[in-house]
Amino acid sequence: MTELLWGRQPAPSRGPKPAITLTGIAEAAIRIADAEGLDAVSMQRIAGELPVTKMALYRYVPGKTELLAVMSDLAMGAPPERPGLPWREALQMWAMDLYAGFSRHPWLLQSTIGRRLLGPNELAWMEQGLAALGDSGLRGGEQLDSILVITSHVRNIAQQSTTFPGHSVGLTEEEVTQSLAEILSTESERFPNLAAALRTAAGSENQGLEFGLDRILDGLELLISARKD
Repeated sequence: MTELLWGRQPAPSRGPKPAITLTGIAEAAIRIADAEGLDAVSMQRIAGELPVTKMALYRYVPGKTELLAVMSDLAMGAPPERPGLPWREALQMWAMDLYAGFSRHPWLLQSTIGRRLLGPNELAWMEQGLAALGDSGLRGGEQLDSILVITSHVRNIAQQSTTFPGHSVGLTEEEVTQSLAEILSTESERFPNLAAALRTAAGSENQGLEFGLDRILDGLELLISARKD
């Protein structure tokens, strides 16, 4: 697995010149997952997208578990470079960039959970997030926990706001808002606090993401300031 993720797997040396590459296989899998969801990805389906047989794919990747790791790291990509920002702005942009990545490839929310090996792109995201806190005075464990908390918040909001490709149930944000408004138009006495809150809840599309992120960063700012006093 490590060799596949880090590009240390030698290309097949026997037989005719390879018609495909591991990257090409992962890119085909990504296209399928983007269009139809993670459950639609299979060796048979990928073979149908490429000029090879299903069995030929196993010369490059042992199975779907390994393929998911490779395609996830490839879809994550390297984090955008944003040099010279103060720590708070750097982490804010880092979080928004991460959210954008989950929005482009919603299936990453499913494939990047649990204990697993990390590839170079995922580690590059961690590296960039930690770099923002390098001069903060926080200890290493605190820096790692800070990144974990921010990532968890981003993932949670992305999970709640995403309609996953291939799922039979999924509404747009507009449909959810309209449905809730219709319910509360006749049930406001039953849910008075919810109705009152929604009447004054106008904001940006990412209001929950931005609000939670600001509160996390406020807490970090207090901790960092205390360490420097």
